[in-house]
Amino acid sequence: MPETTTSSPRASWNAARVSLVAETLCGIGREKSDRPQNIRMRVYGESMLPTLWPGDIVEIAPCAPQELRAGEIVLATREGRFFLHRLLALGQRDGFLLRGDSMPGVDPLFPWEALLGRLVRLESSCGVSSSAFALHPGWSAKLSRVLGFLFCHIGLAKRIALRIHGRMASESDFSCSKNGAEPEAL
Repeated sequence: MPETTTSSPRASWNAARVSLVAETLCGIGREKSDRPQNIRMRVYGESMLPTLWPGDIVEIAPCAPQELRAGEIVLATREGRFFLHRLLALGQRDGFLLRGDSMPGVDPLFPWEALLGRLVRLESSCGVSSSAFALHPGWSAKLSRVLGFLFCHIGLAKRIALRIHGRMASESDFSCSKNGAEPEAL
């Protein structure tokens, strides 16, 4: 059967993008004195609602596994895709476990080589940093997971929340351009 030409270029682009991010965060090909750099990325998925919303800008910093705590949000890669999910368990010898706040189940075990970095900063797409409270482990992360459970199992609640957030984001963009400021380019 012939290969689909529409998915092949997209798959190779995603693989190249993942490779570039991994090189940047891990410092591959750098001198030992050069420190790996943080990267900024736009969130597109809905798996981390209500902590991260589509359109949010996140900053990821490189880190070693021993620096992490359960409950932090980390960036990992698998099969040419990014996963920006909450770290559940570090104690696995073969890897680590992640879960999106609004996902019904735990992600399959990630090997340690898949870890790219941790979330260190969030810029909300609607100008409101109300979700920033859930970036760190603790009670706020548990509250975010409870709300995520609601979004996971009640589709109407998720659609309403996304619609409200989208309106807030577009109003924020309008007020930003009205005041003469320009949205930051990535």
